[in-house]
Amino acid sequence: MGCSIVLREDDLCGPDIEALLAIHLDNAAQHSPPESVHALDMAALRASDITFWTAWQGSNLLGCGALKELEAGHGEIKSMHTVEAHRGKGIASLLVAQILQAAASRSYKRVSLETGSMAAYAPARGLYRHFGFEECAPFGEYEADPHSFFMTRLI
Repeated sequence: MGCSIVLREDDLCGPDIEALLAIHLDNAAQHSPPESVHALDMAALRASDITFWTAWQGSNLLGCGALKELEAGHGEIKSMHTVEAHRGKGIASLLVAQILQAAASRSYKRVSLETGSMAAYAPARGLYRHFGFEECAPFGEYEADPHSFFMTRLI
């Protein structure tokens, strides 16, 4: 892929990030009914309990992911998205590994996530299974929803 991929904690500023998050939100809206879209916009991702990372190769934004603290010892993966042209290159794996490392450094005992239950989200579910996530009941403020798939893993 040429020059190396750099992950950085990001301040959610700049048109590249804004455009990527717009695509992420549009993608969620295409595959889920409105009441089942749990993707966060830029303003929500700037909350003090969320850390946001981006993956870059030179000046090209490749993807993003975030970690939200739900409560002491429990975090949630949010806003995972890889630019379509760079899918299948391990970008999401790098981001998940970074998020899990950050969770461990914060002494979290568990990391959970919500993703879609539809076929479009099968690659995401496979990625998370690869990292040891297993299906679980809704957590935090989520409720049972046929369009949502909940996963968790211990750290």
